[in-house]
Amino acid sequence: MEQRMNFYEKSQGAMKAMYAMSGYLANSPVEKRLLDLLYLRASQINGCAYCVDMHAKDLRAGGETEQRVYLLDAWRETALYTKRERAALAWAEAVTSLPGREVPDNVYTDAREQFSDEELIDLTMAVTTVNTYNRINIAFRVQGGSYQPGQHGK
Repeated sequence: MEQRMNFYEKSQGAMKAMYAMSGYLANSPVEKRLLDLLYLRASQINGCAYCVDMHAKDLRAGGETEQRVYLLDAWRETALYTKRERAALAWAEAVTSLPGREVPDNVYTDAREQFSDEELIDLTMAVTTVNTYNRINIAFRVQGGSYQPGQHGK
């Protein structure tokens, strides 16, 4: 499968807006590692090879264990994730897939127990932002596998 076009080079204005949101999220009170877990989980759900490659590599470069990265798509079946992480992962999955066209009440309640209003808004913005990146990369067939950790922060 060939990449259709280099969207990132051809859409400087649109990408500037996306990068502004990413910059905002980089300064969020939500822990960077937790945001990176959410980015990876949403990318797994969406099947975005480029983003799965990127976020897995960034997590590993940031000190995340291989075991937690490998088991992320089965996080409910392991005790490797904290209650806060579990609430965030459930939130990310619900916001990404919108089961029944909503976020279930129990997922919201669990998230509210773990996160402040600002943090929950930031989690939601993080999930919707990575979903947008996933859809751009999938639409234009951006290939996964060549990402180098920190590449987009340079």
